[in-house]
Amino acid sequence: MTEPKPFHIVFLIFDGITQLDFTGPAQVLSRIPGAVVHTAVQEIKPIQTDCGFAILPSTSFADCPQADLLCVPGGFGTKDVIQDEAALQFLRDQAAAATYITSVCTGSLALGAAGLLDGKRATSHWAYTSLLKKFGATYEKARVVQDGNLITAGGVTSGIDFALTVVADIAGQQLAEAVQLSLEYDPHPPFNSGHPDAADPKLLALLHERIYDKTVQNLAEIIG
Repeated sequence: MTEPKPFHIVFLIFDGITQLDFTGPAQVLSRIPGAVVHTAVQEIKPIQTDCGFAILPSTSFADCPQADLLCVPGGFGTKDVIQDEAALQFLRDQAAAATYITSVCTGSLALGAAGLLDGKRATSHWAYTSLLKKFGATYEKARVVQDGNLITAGGVTSGIDFALTVVADIAGQQLAEAVQLSLEYDPHPPFNSGHPDAADPKLLALLHERIYDKTVQNLAEIIG
């Protein structure tokens, strides 16, 4: 049996990453035939996640192979990525020949800062969608938005959905469904508060007040 051609999946990772933005799609995408997953940073050292544990990257920007699929996860550390010219140039260089350019959550803002969202439809975490227009993108209200070879996912768990979409596109719906089944991805959350449209308005206001109004304002000032 012929071995499948390597399919290089490159995640840009950074301190302050929301680990599920990365590990959710990585778990799914790694099931693509021939998948080789790379975690790229400028300097190889442990990357601190938002959960208190670290990830050891697999490659530096300089040594990273060309991505077939490029992905930028999100997290509060995104504010540093959008100010890091080395990271942004890495994204531009990789995106130039990538088959898929993707993001999860606020990772879309990093793509925007690299100039990869201009004129595109895109999404992000619900609290940050207003910032997409600063990069010339048009916000589309959806869990996964595809515009050509650009695929952006909404907040955190949406990364699993985008990854299944890519698996289906590359290897067919049957394999994507098999991956979904093998991971028992059949969400039935105990509460109906996973999106602003469904959540209690008081809860939404509380999150804005305590977290998101400040972080969005901070990012808006950085973006300019």
